[in-house]
Amino acid sequence: MDEVSLNTEPAGDDDADEFEIEGDCAMTDFISQTGIIQGENPLPPVVGMEFDSYEDVYYFYNCYAKQQGFGVRVSNTWYRKSKERYRGKLSCSSAGFKKKSEANRPRPETRTGCPAMIKFRLMDSNRWRVIEVELEHNHLISPASGKFYKSHKSVGVGTKRALQLDTAEEVQKIRLFRTVIIDSEGNGSIDVDEGESGNRVDYSNQLKLKEGDAQAVQNYFSRLQLMDPNFFYVVDLNEKGCLRNLFWADARTRVAYSYFCDIVAIDTTCLENKFEVPLVSFIGVNHHGQSVLLGCGLLASETVESYTWLFRAWLTCILGRPPQAIITSQCRTLQTAISDVFPRASHCLCLSHIMQKFPENLGGLFEYEAIKESFSRAVSYSLRVEEFEAAWEDMVQRHGIRDHKWLKALFDDRKRWVPVYLKDIFLAGMSPVQPSEVVSSYFKEFLHKDTPLKEFLDKYDQALQTHHRLEALADLDSRNSSYMLKSGCYFELQLSKVYTNDILRKFESEVEGMYSCFSTSQLNPDGPVITHIVKEQTEVDGNRREVRDYEVLYNPSEMEVLCICGMFNLRGYLCRHALSVLNQNGVEEIPAQYVLSRWRKDIERNYIFDHSCSGIDINNPVHRYDHLYKCIVQVVEEGRKSQDRYKVAFGALDEILNKLCLTEDPAL
Repeated sequence: MDEVSLNTEPAGDDDADEFEIEGDCAMTDFISQTGIIQGENPLPPVVGMEFDSYEDVYYFYNCYAKQQGFGVRVSNTWYRKSKERYRGKLSCSSAGFKKKSEANRPRPETRTGCPAMIKFRLMDSNRWRVIEVELEHNHLISPASGKFYKSHKSVGVGTKRALQLDTAEEVQKIRLFRTVIIDSEGNGSIDVDEGESGNRVDYSNQLKLKEGDAQAVQNYFSRLQLMDPNFFYVVDLNEKGCLRNLFWADARTRVAYSYFCDIVAIDTTCLENKFEVPLVSFIGVNHHGQSVLLGCGLLASETVESYTWLFRAWLTCILGRPPQAIITSQCRTLQTAISDVFPRASHCLCLSHIMQKFPENLGGLFEYEAIKESFSRAVSYSLRVEEFEAAWEDMVQRHGIRDHKWLKALFDDRKRWVPVYLKDIFLAGMSPVQPSEVVSSYFKEFLHKDTPLKEFLDKYDQALQTHHRLEALADLDSRNSSYMLKSGCYFELQLSKVYTNDILRKFESEVEGMYSCFSTSQLNPDGPVITHIVKEQTEVDGNRREVRDYEVLYNPSEMEVLCICGMFNLRGYLCRHALSVLNQNGVEEIPAQYVLSRWRKDIERNYIFDHSCSGIDINNPVHRYDHLYKCIVQVVEEGRKSQDRYKVAFGALDEILNKLCLTEDPAL
């Protein structure tokens, strides 16, 4: 099984002053003395869960184990020299093997080397976070056998010591581990009498669901799980046990990320604008330049904790492989959560979102139109950092807006959104270069501010199918149609054989732009890297035209070309200035490193989830059962659609059973 950790800190031994203790550490005695609560745990352990204490982690896992039907052992506990615990591992009681005994009649071996376990560690926040989980066992488990294990002797009805409900905090811990009952009336409520503590429930920290919403979510997810064995979702409950946050992704979405994981935009428009559905979408860009969904979530609030939970859930879904760059709206809360969960990713701000906020923040100023024009020119036409900062200084000084709070915050974040600062980050065209360009939402046509959650769930599949059809049609168009070239340039002919039509159309504008470039001169021509100055006549302010100089570096030995405009990283293909330099130097083909595989039409992108990615171990009977069950469910779903399909499925299954009956297995 792939090891995936939501922990941004290294999971290894990162402190020199520490030591380790193996064994149960008297945890069972602790449980007996403190009077553990009754009830069942509603959720399996998930990487990223956090708890107030070491004992809470043990209790949580022990409740889960009792419900599933296995015992718990404390395999390892790591201590610092200060005697402070900082890391632990809880395992199934069948983990490992007993030491060999020299007794004449040793007890029979009862352990199986079971891999089921959780690892957790103490974070800087003084909370304990689960950093690794293995749920699969290599032996049979049954909920009926849970009461026979030592670790469960104090859990459940019949505990000798009565539970003392002294404080509201203790009551919250009880509710956290009670079974969640989702119904149309309770919006994800729990089976606890509110009168036991005398405290009124606070619903501010949970999803604001209407009647029937929770049941609609449950029904929808149940149907998806039946149709899609690799459908992934994670539920987050608040301290009252009510639904707070939610994340989900289907198999196609998870596979799509493996192809287009370099750059991801996180769309929080619905949450920020108080939509009825507080949706957060993870959006990528496919080989046609179209939006592709990479995951969805519902959040109760715009807090660092909510965003952090969602990002860790998504990171688990994508097997712990974060994107290289992330684009979001301008939000300090988002920035904090992203720096925590994705510390190595480049965090960029979407220029179109900033421009959408322009009227709201500056619309009341007397010289609004002039300020907007100066802003756009500084952002769009600056080729060097010093040019942008000089243009910004001129704008704030001329219009007297130096102390404007929103503009000051934008300037502080300039390295995250101004194109001149983003030239070293590959953005594949997802971040607009011109302030006038608009990035539309993936669900724009299907989700409006007042759309109810139940209606959105009905339209969700429709939205996915619409985007899937657009991609399929674009694939068909790119592979089967003969593309009409607009120029006789060989660069265009070269890419027309490998690139999708949509990307080729965008590249064509750069090929055509080569003819507006002239007077290409060289500086230091004797060095390994030749500097070219390419002049281009560009249109400015509608009708006026001006000549601009673009510096292009060219290394003939390495076939490397780099333009100061940064087009290749921003959009994913070479600019007209770089093409002009290659053409002038007699280069007939675009160098291979500038022909990106992500835009190619000749790559077969199979959106079927590969079970090997899930760590299927055919030597493990539990894994075999789970894998075969999922495959059979798919056969059942296809077979039920018509009488002909039913006959084919039934005949095939009957044939399989006959073959299995004839197969001799010595292990049986």
